Amino acid sequence: MTHGADRQALNVVMLGPPGAGKGTQAERLAKTQGLPKISTGDILREAVQAGTDLGLVARTTMEAGILVGDDVMIGIVRERLDREDARRGFVLDGFPRTVVQAAALDAMVDGRGPLVVLDIVVPEDVLVRRLATRRICSRCGVNAAVEWTGDCQKCGGSLIARIDDGVEIVRERLKIFLRQTKPLVDYYSTRSTFRSIDGNQPPDVVTARIGSAMDEACRSARL
Repeated sequence: MTHGADRQALNVVMLGPPGAGKGTQAERLAKTQGLPKISTGDILREAVQAGTDLGLVARTTMEAGILVGDDVMIGIVRERLDREDARRGFVLDGFPRTVVQAAALDAMVDGRGPLVVLDIVVPEDVLVRRLATRRICSRCGVNAAVEWTGDCQKCGGSLIARIDDGVEIVRERLKIFLRQTKPLVDYYSTRSTFRSIDGNQPPDVVTARIGSAMDEACRSARL
């Protein structure tokens, strides 16, 4: 994969349904590339805790049980990408979720290097099995990586099953996700920097395939 201080900025979007492993893979890719991993869940919580104008709007919206709208999410992501640590690139996990957000992201990264989009694809029955057995940290709420066999490796908290991961609930969540994100995949899929990754493999194999896909996409962007 691309390394070195003299490289162009590397901007990456990780797509994939719940249970596809995109959070784990985004973390690994960000670490390998020396880039910030930017999760919309993290930056939403940060904006709310910081009490920014957008954070206050997001908090009111979330407390009402409503999804945060495109305008607020775009504003919060724009603020995050304007920080110095994202100038050399970033790995985005959870954004964009809509075509409106994707178009806004295109404008944000215009002139900042290529946007590589990696879509991790996993069969529905595998996703259901993974999600039904998924664990989270009881203390910090992070999803447990597959390889974690003991307590949370971020804060040391105990790992527990998610209460919203029953099989029928999982199937419904996946249907909603796929219905909402198909237009997003269609939006990106014709680009030379879009790559589909088989996520129905051991995590290390997926990581290796992402590395190869990154190299191919970056070469395509330079042509």
